[in-house]
Amino acid sequence: MSFANWKSKAAAVAASMVVAVAAVGPAASAERIFFGIATGSTGGVYYPLGGMIAQVISNNAQVDGARIIATAETGNASVANARLLQDEAIEAGMMGADIADQAYRGTAQFDDGAVTNLRAIGALFPETVQVVVRTESGIERFEDLAGKTVSSGPAGSGMYQLFGDVLDVFGMERDDIREDFSSFSQAVDKLRDGNIDAFFAIGGLPTVAIQDLASSHDIRLLALTDDEIARIREAQPYYSSTVVPAGTYEGQDEDIQTLGLRALLVAHDGLEDDVVYAVTKAIYDNTETLAKVHVQGRNVALESALDSVSIPVHPGAARFFEEAGIELE
Repeated sequence: MSFANWKSKAAAVAASMVVAVAAVGPAASAERIFFGIATGSTGGVYYPLGGMIAQVISNNAQVDGARIIATAETGNASVANARLLQDEAIEAGMMGADIADQAYRGTAQFDDGAVTNLRAIGALFPETVQVVVRTESGIERFEDLAGKTVSSGPAGSGMYQLFGDVLDVFGMERDDIREDFSSFSQAVDKLRDGNIDAFFAIGGLPTVAIQDLASSHDIRLLALTDDEIARIREAQPYYSSTVVPAGTYEGQDEDIQTLGLRALLVAHDGLEDDVVYAVTKAIYDNTETLAKVHVQGRNVALESALDSVSIPVHPGAARFFEEAGIELE
């Protein structure tokens, strides 16, 4: 090879190296870690609160200089989110504490196989079971739902599971009612239009879609007695007795006793510890921000971050809680 040719080739190689370095530099400095959160339908609490949590994470979490960019994705809530995590199709998901326990242990709707890769990030807010009917329907007790068209939520959802447990307590079967499997937002529209007689919902108070419904139609929330709640808890021990305070919805003049549980943020065990640590820290170090932007955000607190958590805590989250002085059982 002549000197001229060698010099030309060397220059070309050097130029290519400069281009490569230039390409690598900005990519490294602009590195992002994407973190998806599976939530619920747009009419419930999971999706809007999940969006706020995602924003807090995006604004505050990073690992080795790389920002964590979190997004909230709509979905079919608890059971569906557990399945997504089982397949590692998303990084985290919101779900009721009861569904997380059932999935991890392989009971109820998960008796075909336990979802053993679930790992808790932390508890978020208390959820309330609400059974909503139009006042003019004449439905005043749960037994009155026999023969009626009732939305129990999408098949496979946490609400669907609870509905079956409640039916058992009252000695009823699914065939005793005309079951509708609409999403929560669809169910609200159907009750508004008179196409169903009742719907079940689990959500924080007040639930915006129910608020909107109550502003245009007279509605009633069905109450449960102490004995009925005790019998339901035998089937689902992670439920508790709670109250929808009078005045939560327009026209609701008295307290309504019902079931409650806490929503969790859950990841899978394939996520890196440093990522989950940063996510957990971003959430529980910024609860004041969440309290300002969403009514349920005020219930997200470090002190209650492990309430109702019965599945293993992700090692990254555990490290944060230990540093914060929160004892893990």
